[in-house]
Amino acid sequence: MRRIVLWTAGAAAFAAAALSAVIAWPVGSAPGPIGLQGNAQRGAYLARASGCIVCHSNFDEGGAPLAGGAPLQTDFGTFYPPNLTTEPDHGIGDWTAESFAKAVRQGVAPDGDPYYPSFPYPFYAEFSDQQMADLWAAFQTVAPVAESAPDHDVGFPFDQRWGLKLWRAAFFYDPKTDPVPGRSEAWNRGRELVRGAAHCGACHTPRNLAGGRDLGAVFAGNPALPGEGKAPSIRPGALAEGGWTVSSLSYALKSGLTPSGDAFGGSMAEVVREGTRFLSDADRDAMATYLLEGEDGGRERLAQRGPVAASATGQPE
Repeated sequence: MRRIVLWTAGAAAFAAAALSAVIAWPVGSAPGPIGLQGNAQRGAYLARASGCIVCHSNFDEGGAPLAGGAPLQTDFGTFYPPNLTTEPDHGIGDWTAESFAKAVRQGVAPDGDPYYPSFPYPFYAEFSDQQMADLWAAFQTVAPVAESAPDHDVGFPFDQRWGLKLWRAAFFYDPKTDPVPGRSEAWNRGRELVRGAAHCGACHTPRNLAGGRDLGAVFAGNPALPGEGKAPSIRPGALAEGGWTVSSLSYALKSGLTPSGDAFGGSMAEVVREGTRFLSDADRDAMATYLLEGEDGGRERLAQRGPVAASATGQPE
């Protein structure tokens, strides 16, 4: 009996020590100085491509741009994107360019707390210092709004932010936006946007019970979006089966209209309205090119194999 008591006490002490270590474990790394001159116009373009406006603006309730977003309802609770205006007490007006870069690329707040993955920071991890300088310059032009977004409504145990450190260790993947030798300039630009700034995989990739993306099913669709929405597969096979072409997909990203004459609804309509319609024709064409060809040139192989193969395959990445 004494041995059991001692073993139990030892196990409890070990668990307490391990928990203390996780809580004290710092996340992220100190960013280097962002000393480059930023271009606000380029930064505003990147902010549109990255979905900053659509997520951090509650236009349906008459909110100001970037003053805090509409609630995002998930199985883990309801998240409220924060105020990103230049207001120092309620927004990011007292941040530095370096703390901003750490938040965007690493998902770590200035106080060292990790952000919830409702903020798609993993997709921004490969933004360059110049892109961060441009974004920072653009955000400095946003009018201050002296109102905080509501606190996240997240119950136990998901309200314990130290647990996000373990989540990051398991599910913080690099976006793989770097150019691939031998592929076209348009394809590589599309890859950079789709896998990075536009973070298409955040919605169009299924997630596991812990909220991590299933990397074996990238772009295969997600039947369980926040708010009970759904996102279809945007793999080459599924797009080909749906009759999409580079031209029609590019036009849909500009207009919100599909080849059948239908219109995007739900969150995709917002993505177009506040994001992709502001992109250049060349960038929308590039996104369409990458999605229809895929990582391994799947579009060409599907064309050679015929329409039956196109409809039967999910085009694994």
